Amino acid sequence: MTNQVRTREIPLFNTHEGNMPKKEVYCPVEITLRIIGGQWKILIIYYLLKKTMRFNELQKNLNGITHRTLIRQLREMESHGLIIRKDFNEIPLRVEYSLSPLGKSLEYILQIMDAWGKEYGNNYRRDFP
Repeated sequence: MTNQVRTREIPLFNTHEGNMPKKEVYCPVEITLRIIGGQWKILIIYYLLKKTMRFNELQKNLNGITHRTLIRQLREMESHGLIIRKDFNEIPLRVEYSLSPLGKSLEYILQIMDAWGKEYGNNYRRDFP
């Protein structure tokens, strides 16, 4: 039996052009990092693991994130199936965000990252502002 590598096309973000070129990704770790990587996605997952949240509540917890960036991150995460956006069709607008089962499956990864950070993070604290 031979091991076959599966590929998936993951969009790359290109800030200079309106189109999004694609690159074939072979490594499962690279796929994971493409989906949950970035400055805010892990933190969004962290807060949504605790409870379902509305947009403004998420934005308050994510100190420093702009309205536009949060919208973009949430849309990307929804398109990857990590979060569920529940629109109540009310005025004023009422929307809640929660993790999908796929999003909840990332809890173990966050726990491992937390343990690693606690063990080795003191060596790197001086490198961060």
